[in-house]
Amino acid sequence: MKRLIILSLIALAALGADTFAQSQPPRVWASVEPDTIRIGDRFTFSIEVERDMAQVANFPQFRHEKREGEADIELVEALPVDTLKREGRILHLRKRYRMQAFDEGVIHLGRGTVLYADKNIVDTLYGGDSVRLVVAPIEIDSAAMAAGVRDIKPQKSLDFKFGEVSGYALWGVIALLVLAAAWWFIRRELARRGKKLGDLFKPAPPLPPHVVAIRALEALHHRKLWQNGDYKAYYSGLTDILRTYLLGRYGIGAMEMTSDEIIEALRSLSEEELPKKSSMDLTSILRDGDLVKFAKFEPASEQNENDYTKAYYFVEETKLQDEEPSEGEGIENA
Repeated sequence: MKRLIILSLIALAALGADTFAQSQPPRVWASVEPDTIRIGDRFTFSIEVERDMAQVANFPQFRHEKREGEADIELVEALPVDTLKREGRILHLRKRYRMQAFDEGVIHLGRGTVLYADKNIVDTLYGGDSVRLVVAPIEIDSAAMAAGVRDIKPQKSLDFKFGEVSGYALWGVIALLVLAAAWWFIRRELARRGKKLGDLFKPAPPLPPHVVAIRALEALHHRKLWQNGDYKAYYSGLTDILRTYLLGRYGIGAMEMTSDEIIEALRSLSEEELPKKSSMDLTSILRDGDLVKFAKFEPASEQNENDYTKAYYFVEETKLQDEEPSEGEGIENA
């Protein structure tokens, strides 16, 4: 029975102590470090709170809003809340603010305040003594000020030393030697080939008409136009290649002429210049081209191939023999 009474008293004492601890408001105090600075320097303003775990204490939020008659202080950074110590239910918290002062003199930062809430109680708690910050002015060198404003000193000239430019001179000489060697080599090669320096800048001679035509025919063949059903583009390309060849080979302005006009112009050529078979093949190609382009005729695959073969051999059989480039010239042009 006595033991039960003792345990009950202990429980009531603990409950009373807990209730007493919760009923006590938190303790608040503030500090500043360092307490003396110069204008524009930074300092740390700290607010510390010691409270019960069940209590709530909100730290203030500072904003840079300078009012008339107040010191010019700017908040640089508000650091997170630190838990410095914990003893049972008691917490020791700290909130730090990094600030910057721009007015000289003694600045009173206040006692430090927190907003306290516990059950139905909401109140503002203040620290003990007011925190004071001393802002010292910037020291001015009176002797320098008394001397007045001085003019800009003139540029100091130094003696020239070859060692400062010797490296550039050496590389310049090497570059000149390389250019001279290249010039000598180029002139020797040109003299060996019987050419002059100006020949290097002359445009390449135009290709013979038959070479241009054969290359264009091969490119047309690789496009596979009629194989994809584009007969008009195929015959337009085929006849244009032949018209261009006639202009280069015979001087006939076939690009501006109709098929009948081209055929009539070719009759003035001798059989040595234009064999009869070649003339008949060209006429057949031009007629087929007119049917496809203007009558929307779709030739058979065999006819498309035959017209291409006729165009190829027309160029080969009518080209000038002296237009064939020699082996050396062909390599050089390549």
